Parts: sequence; structure tokens; C-alpha cells
Amino acid sequence: MGPKIHSMIESPLRQKKERESKLKRCLWLTTLHPRTKMSSGLSLSSPQVAGPSPLPSISKLPDASMLLNTPTAGLAGSGSDHASRVSAAMAENASRKRELNVRSSRSGKVARGNLIANKNVPDTGGGLLVPPQLKGRSNVVTEDIGKLFLDCYMEKYLKENFALDAKRPSEEALRRWRSAVSVVRNPRRRFRMVADLAKRAEAEKKRQNIQEKIRIAVYVKKAALHFIEAANRVEHKLSDNVRQTGFGIEPDELAAIVRSQDNKTLESHGGVEGLAREISVSLNDGVVSSDISIRQNIYGSNRYAEKPARSLWMFVWDALHDVTLIILIACAVVSIGVGIATEGWPNGMYDGLGIVLCILLVVMVTAISDYKQSLQFKVLDKEKKNVIVQVTREGSRQKVSIFDLVVGDVVHLSIGDVVPADGILISGHSLSVDESSLSGESEPVNINEKKPFLLSGTKVQDGSGKMLVTAVGMRTEWGKLMVTLSEVGADETPLQVKLNGVATIIGKIGLAFAVLTFLVLVARFLVTKANHHEITKWSSRDALELLNFFAIAVTIIVVAVPEGLPLAVTLSLAFAMKKLMKDRALVRHLSACETMGSACCICTDKTGTLTTNHMVVEKIWICEKTKSIQTNDNKDLLMSSISEGVHGILLQSIFQNTGSEVTKGKDGKTNILGTPTETAILEFGLLLGGDFKTHHIESEIVKVEPFNSEKKKMSVLVSLPDNSRFRAFCKGASEIVLKMCDKILTSDGKAVPLSENQRQKITDVINGFACEALRTLCLAFKDIEKTSDAGSIPDNSYTLIAVVGIKDPVRPGVKEAVKTCLAAGITVRMVTGDNINTAKAIAKECGILTDTGLAIEGPDFRARSSQELEEIIPRLQVMARSSPSDKHKLVTQLRNVFNEVVAVTGDGTNDAPALSEADIGLAMGIAGTEVAKESADVIVMDDNFKTIVNVARWGRAVYINIQKFVQFQLTVNVVALMINFISACISGNAPLTTVQLLWVNLIMDTLGALALATEPPHDGLMKRPPIGRNVSIITKTMWRNIIGQSIYQIIVLVILQFDGKQLLKLSGSDATKILNTFIFNTFVLCQVFNEINSRDMEKINVFKGIFSSWIFLAVMISTVVFQIVIVEFLGTFANTVPLSWELWLASVLIGAASLVIAVILKCIPVQTKKDDNNVKHHDGYEALPSGDKSGDKT
Repeated sequence: MGPKIHSMIESPLRQKKERESKLKRCLWLTTLHPRTKMSSGLSLSSPQVAGPSPLPSISKLPDASMLLNTPTAGLAGSGSDHASRVSAAMAENASRKRELNVRSSRSGKVARGNLIANKNVPDTGGGLLVPPQLKGRSNVVTEDIGKLFLDCYMEKYLKENFALDAKRPSEEALRRWRSAVSVVRNPRRRFRMVADLAKRAEAEKKRQNIQEKIRIAVYVKKAALHFIEAANRVEHKLSDNVRQTGFGIEPDELAAIVRSQDNKTLESHGGVEGLAREISVSLNDGVVSSDISIRQNIYGSNRYAEKPARSLWMFVWDALHDVTLIILIACAVVSIGVGIATEGWPNGMYDGLGIVLCILLVVMVTAISDYKQSLQFKVLDKEKKNVIVQVTREGSRQKVSIFDLVVGDVVHLSIGDVVPADGILISGHSLSVDESSLSGESEPVNINEKKPFLLSGTKVQDGSGKMLVTAVGMRTEWGKLMVTLSEVGADETPLQVKLNGVATIIGKIGLAFAVLTFLVLVARFLVTKANHHEITKWSSRDALELLNFFAIAVTIIVVAVPEGLPLAVTLSLAFAMKKLMKDRALVRHLSACETMGSACCICTDKTGTLTTNHMVVEKIWICEKTKSIQTNDNKDLLMSSISEGVHGILLQSIFQNTGSEVTKGKDGKTNILGTPTETAILEFGLLLGGDFKTHHIESEIVKVEPFNSEKKKMSVLVSLPDNSRFRAFCKGASEIVLKMCDKILTSDGKAVPLSENQRQKITDVINGFACEALRTLCLAFKDIEKTSDAGSIPDNSYTLIAVVGIKDPVRPGVKEAVKTCLAAGITVRMVTGDNINTAKAIAKECGILTDTGLAIEGPDFRARSSQELEEIIPRLQVMARSSPSDKHKLVTQLRNVFNEVVAVTGDGTNDAPALSEADIGLAMGIAGTEVAKESADVIVMDDNFKTIVNVARWGRAVYINIQKFVQFQLTVNVVALMINFISACISGNAPLTTVQLLWVNLIMDTLGALALATEPPHDGLMKRPPIGRNVSIITKTMWRNIIGQSIYQIIVLVILQFDGKQLLKLSGSDATKILNTFIFNTFVLCQVFNEINSRDMEKINVFKGIFSSWIFLAVMISTVVFQIVIVEFLGTFANTVPLSWELWLASVLIGAASLVIAVILKCIPVQTKKDDNNVKHHDGYEALPSGDKSGDKT
């Protein structure tokens, strides 16, 4: 067993002790200062301990008064004072603590950097907390304080204000981070993807009004209501359009029948049959395809009103709302006016015109990028809403898109379906629906002949049925509700919020530098004038000079405020979601793709996910003999070994007790519409010579109990052809059905008592089938006299007919995918409803179950105490015969007790709670119900486990790509700020002009995001532990690279600024212009090569896989080409002059030297900061220990 596996399976108690120790140390270090007070929650006070200079508290940060432009009321939130908010947060506020620590509050853990009172830490008086082991060792504390400030300051500030749950964040948290955001250049663009909280509140009121209206319509059946309805009833006269098409009822009148749930009106139209005649449809055959367009024209299409798509020019308009760009445009206009006045036409206009042209370039590139993102999200949104429903059309059952549904369609409903339109029940069995999404009432509503009304958007909770569609689209109450929801917008992802915080911090620093640079330039200018005794003499050239200083300061703000940081997340997620769509994964929530990168456990179903879901009956035990069903010879052998009576009952149990349907296609081919298990059983029945329609015509179905994951069986009660008695059929999980049986069918068709010896033999047969990885089902029947209670299906005294063994092979590539997960530090657990032996056999074949792993059954799991669960869950690899509640309990334990980031798969209606509870809910696209899909974050369209692993790979790629972009952008920020500030202080001018800084901003912002945020994932991502849930976005590794590259570039550029002429041997009147152009060119090329460095922050070979990232290559080539154009051909506008090839070569060599610097930096070891909340996580760069990556997990 390798060290990797050993590190992954450490005792939870040991992990807990380690975390507590680290947290206490961080707490003590942060509180050892004499001037701080416990009451603030930020620091403590004591006269007894001398310490270093005070640490800046969070409340001392620049406040929101530095905001250049604040989001509007709907975005900015409450706008409460920053310092008071932090102080209140640091007190014992339970709800705030949960937001700050994301998941840790569930298990009582405290996130690193959050200062919360700790009762276990000794109080030395005066509120001072001192660790016993550090008494008398103030030097240790002093050494750690500086490191703590660097490591924890930014992280703590982000946690205080920008911590957000990935799922269902509170409105208080959403308002808090928005009010903390400052130095926003363009709130219209920055918050474009952010939910409008004001509209959300308004939409909630509308939704409640609609629910109240429906609640009244459903539950108030008093005479007063009928009187009101009668007074308001409108006589609908047939319009010419309706009459000419042959229909007999107006659209509004038809829709009102279901909306008002008026039985009397329904009866006046002749019930559902009368309505069918009025809309010219057969209840048996459904609509005719040629009528669909006519029905859409008259009764409407099944689409909801949506906001019109935004055009490119709307995004251009958004980009133009950047305050700094507006100021620069104003400066450019003034510059053009003053320039023409002083230098004449056309020379005087070039500087200002250059700024305008560069601004237009920035605006257009930004707008096109945003526009393309919006198109991608629109396609994804349309795909999310596209639901497949089963209808009967032209006499055959078929699948159609929900958007193609029309009035008159006969829709088939089963458990887990969402009712796709308003309609009236035609026929059904035990049908009940959940109307809470519309009425707000949680009690399920039984749908029957007395109450046949079905509302769009409600969910089928039990039973099955057929309905006639009477209203679609905006004529349904659900359509009106969807319009209100579409105006709200989606919640932002935690990474977007965190980067807004980073942008705020950096923006404040940049704003300070911009102001300082402006003041220094002005001061030096005034000193120069004073030295020349010209302080009272001012000319238009002086005004132009001051205007230029101001424009440079504003441009520094443009460069310094990393507006593109949070927007880069959107770009990266859009790119990842588009790629995942091609790989058959539909991401419903943006945050899911991001969170999947942190997943350290996947609880997966077996059937269809790990297996092919293409099932066939391979073996059958009948009449106390086991028969193999693989060839026609085997079939003939089976037929000859059983009597005609046994054969008949076997076929009855197959064709009567089914929720599926066998149809004939136009080509004469037999099609089976149903689940894979039902399909396998029906194919077996057809193989034995049975006929689906014949058996359905022979007997009348009286009652049906559909299969669900709780009962794990399906039962049906039919009236036999001679009408003498009822017969109940039952099929389901072998152990469950066998317990219900007390008789067995012999070879001559007689039912004899089932002895304990026979029961044991049957159990052995079931276990034998299961050990061969076969799914086992028992078929049973019971005859009931007509005098008995016909309203219920019995649960005992059945006669066992047969045990069926169904083969469901493991999907190709699943074993390799499981190995990939283990190599990536992701534990895979199988949670299935199948027999434990079947589950163990499949799990071993997939590589999930190891020799030391634990397999357990659901009943045993739920009977365990909390202490026992803590002991067994780390070893748990298979849970069989589990119910949805067992899955939910496992997910809850993993998240709350073990603090794991959990992904869970589900396909049934009852899986919805587990999908909602998990960090990432993964619904199956083929086998999954619509209820499960609505509760999920990702829909796995092909039900394949390999696709789930691919989602995890892309989730990691998104996070790492954003870190690459952050590292690249911060390096540009630091160098641009420092070089202009240093030059301003020493020489009194800035080497980089406004136009040049705007071009640099374009490189590092939009183009940089395109290049780095869209890098495809590489194999190395799945050889590292998961990314920590609460790790800092800017790691020590990144700081090392940022600081190292910044120092190199600043030194080089400062040397060039002050000694460049001598070093480059420049002379003449153009020497200064050539030098400034050379500095600009060198600076840009340094960024180009540093962008290549940023592709991998740990490995030396940064060129690996570069040709697989065509976007990166395109951006690099475009940047270099445009840089050549700016330097060589646009000098008039950009204040550059053409350079000789020697100077170009020198620029390239200096830029390329950053590659060498990067190699040197990567050889400097960095102590990896572990995630205090989960030692299995990492910061994105730590590789797994060497050893067996797929070994046993104990």
C-alpha cells in the first residue's frame, strides 16, 4: 500500500486534532498584540506582552468612499459600514459564521484566519490568549507575525466579505459582498452576470401572488366563488380562425377549464371525450403530424416569453460605461482641442486621436468577447429547458421535445415526470402530483376522474397516467411564473465573488498609486517651473502637460483595477460548459463546474452509470431448475421443460405487470418504450412467444402500484378473462418478493407450499446469480376471489413463479476511469439498490471494491449509530439494497462529519434530496426523471461514469486556469504601477503613455483571459489531490512567481529608463523617443513571454501541449503582430518610433529571459499550505505522493 493511499485514509480523529492544533496556533498568532481588543473580534489587548508594530485590522482597509462607481441599489446591497460589519461578523453570530466558514460550521470546525472565541484556549488576563507552549518565546511569535500578515491578511479579508456557499447562498451574503466591492470601473459590465436582488424580491412577490391565486382556485369551492365565477364568466364565441380549422372551442375557454379546475364546465363540454371531439383529436391515436402547425397557430406553442437576445451593440454600450474610459475620452477631446491650438492641424490632434482609437479598440474587443459568451450561455440555457416527453401521435407512442408539444397531444406520465402542459386526465393508476411549485401546498394531490385537472410544472409523485393537453406556453399559470423567474438572473459562483474581492483589494492599491503618481508628476512639474522662475507663467502647453499627467493617472487606474478577474471566471466556465456539452455533460449551474474541481468523493449508482444499461435475461430459475437463456436452443430447452400452464402464467406476469409498452414501428420493427430492466423482461417474454397486445386485451387492469426505489417492487391487480377472480402479479428485488411468497409453482403448474429448505435453496440460487454479476428479480402471483377487497393489492401469500438473472455488462473504460479518480485523490463509492453480491461483483470488476474495503447493505447502514458510522465510512466502498434516504444520510455524513466535497449521482424522484444535499448533484440524462434533473447541478447526458470524471477534470482546469490568469495579471499590475511610479518620482515623467497603457490593459485583460482561461485540461490535473474548498485563490507558489518576475522586469525597465541611452548607445534628437519605444516594446514582450510562463506555474516545460490550445496560440500571435504594427506603423498615434532589428532582437531577448527567470524561480521550494479544513485537499499545485495510485483503500 503506497504512501498516497495511506495519506488519504488517515483516521478522522487524527485529522481533527491536526486541524485544531493549526487553528489554535493561527488564532494565537493573530491575537498576540497589545493594542487590540477582544470585543472587536479582530485582536486582543494586554499590557504584559510587547509586540511588533500593530497589524492593520480589516477595518483599517480603505473604505467604500474610494469607489469610483458603485453598483446600483439592486446590486450594491445594503451598503452598511465596512468596519461595523466586520466587527459584528467576528462576534458569535451563528449565521454569519456559517457563511464565513462555508461547510466547516456543520462539523464544528473553524476556518483558518477567522477569529472566533475559543473556550479551549487559556485566558491569561486582559483578554489575551497565549498558548502555553509559547510563553516566554516572543521571538517565535514575532517571526511568525510577518508571515501571517502576508498569508492571512488577504485571505481573511476575502473570507470576511466575499465567502459564499456554492449552493443556495443567503441573500445577506450576496448583499454583503456587493457592498464590499469598490473601485469598480464599469459596474454595468462587472455585474452583468449577477442576479438582481431587487428584481428577485419583486419576482418572489409575483410568484406568491400566482400561488395564492391558484390556491384559491384549487381549494375554495364555496357558493360565493361560483357566484363570482358566474358573474365574471365570458361567453366565448368561435372566431373565424377556429371555425375554419374545424375546432369547436376557443383557446382561452379551453385553457380556463383546467386553470379554474371547473368540473361543471368540463361536464358541459362532455368530459374529456367531448373536449377531444372539440379539438379534433382521438384519445387513442393522438394528434396527426400534419395538424401540428395548425394547432400551434390557433392554440399557441409550448414556449414561454423570454427576454430578447442582446445584440452586439448593447455589449458595446455596456463596455462604454467604463468610468475611466469616459474620463479618458474627455481628456482626449480636450487634448485634441488644446493640441490643435498649440501645434496646429493635424499634428495637434494625434495624441488625443490615438487615445480615442485605442479606447475604441478596447471597447470592441471587450464587447465581442462578452457577446460570444452570451451566445454560448443562451445555447446552454435552451438545452437545459429542453425536456423529452412521451406522447401518442398517429397511433404510436413516441418521444418529442417539450417545445413541440401542442394542444390535443396525449401525454404519458409516470413517477418523476414534470407535467409539461395543462391538461385533463384520460386514464391513470394511483396518480398523485406535487403542486407545491405552483400552489405552495406540500400535500400531494390525487388525480382521478373526480379531480382530473393537471397543471403544468407540477411533479408526478406516484402512479402513472395519460392526459389530454388543453393549454400550452403562456396560457398556463406555469408559463406566467416562468416569466417572473427569467427576470431574476443566476447567483454568481464563489470563485467569481472571491475574485471580485481580489479585484477590490488590488484596485484600492492601484488607485492609491495612481493618485501618488499624479501628485508626484505635478509636484515635480511645479518645482521645475519654480526653479526656472516660471511659476506665474502658464501656457497652453503647460495645461496640455498637466492634462497628460491626469490621463496617465487615470490610465494607471485602468491597468491597476483588474476588472477582468471576475469576468474571466465567466469566460472560463462558458468555455468549459461548451466543451462538456460536446462530451455529453450539461452543466445546469455555473458553480457546479467550479465545485467539481474540489470533489474528493463520488457516490455513484451502478446501473447505467458503471454498466451499459443494455440488459438481457441470461438465466432463469423456474420449476426448481436453472436454465441459461443465451441462444434459441436454450429457449427451446426451457419451453420443453415447463408445462403450458406455467408458460402461460410466466407470460402473464411479464406482460401484465409492466409499465412499458411494446409497439410496432412504421418499418414493422418491434420497439419497446420503457426502462432497461422492463425492456429486458419484455424481450424475454417476446422470445418465449408472447404477444403484448393479446395479454393486455385478455385481462382488465384494476389497479397498479408502480415501481419505486423505496418498495423496490411493482405490483398489478387484473381481472381474469373469465371474470371469476382477480389475480395479483408482483415483481421486484429478489429478497423482498421471496419474503412475500409462501408457495412455489411446480413444473405441472400447481402451487405447493414453500418449505424452509426450498426457501434456502432459492436464496442460494439468488446469491449464485448475484455473484455472477447478474441482477436478480423474482416474479410471483396470487389469485384473489372477487368477494375480497378489490381496492388493494396484497403484500403476502404469493406464489413464486421464477427468479430471473439479468446481465448488465460493465461499460468499457469504467475501470480506467475509476483508476483515474483514485490517482486524483477522489474516492469512488457505489450506492445501489441491487443485491449485495451483484454489487460486490460489479464493484470488484470496476476496481471500486478492494480486499480491505467495506460493502454494506442499506438496512445495516441506517441501523448504525453515529459513532459506528464514523468508523466504517472511511472504509465504505459499496452500499447495496440502499434506499434514497440511505444515500442522503451517507452524503450528509461525508459532508458534515468528514468535511468532504461530495458529488452524488441520482436518477429517481426520491434521489432529489440527496442531489440537493450534495455539493454537486449529478442526474442521469437517459434514466433520470425530470424531478431528479431539476434537483441536479449537472446532467450526465449519456449516463456514463467516464463523463463524470471528465466533469471533475474540467472543474479542476477552470480553477487552475483562473489562477494562471490571476498570476499573469497581477504581474502586469505590479510592474506597470511600479515602473510608472518610480519613473515619476525620479525623472518626473512616465515612460508608458496613455495609449501604450491602454494596449497593455487589453493584453492583460480581455486577451489574457482568452488565452489563459480557456486552456484545455491536461492529464497532470488528475494526478493531484482535489483543490481545497477554502484555499486561498492566490497561493505561495503564485506569490513566488509574481514577485520574482516583477522584480526582474522592474529592475530591467528601471535600468533602461535611466541608463538606457548609454547602454543602447543612443544619441541624437530622437534618442528619448527611441528609448521610450524600446522600453514599451520590451515591457510588452516581457508580458508575452510571461503569459507563456503562466501556462504552468510549477513545471519547467511550459510549452507542453501548447499546440493543443489554439486560442492561446491565436492570442499570442495576434498580440505580437499588433505590437509590431503599433511600433512600426502607428507611431503618430502611439508615441512610438520604428526600431532597428538590433533593438527588436534585444527586446525579444530581454522578454525571453523571463523564461529563464521562471525556471530559476520554479527551483525555489515553496512550503505548500495545507487546507486546514481537509488535509486531502490542496491549493492546485501539489502533486500526489509517489506510490501505487490505484491501490487498496482501507
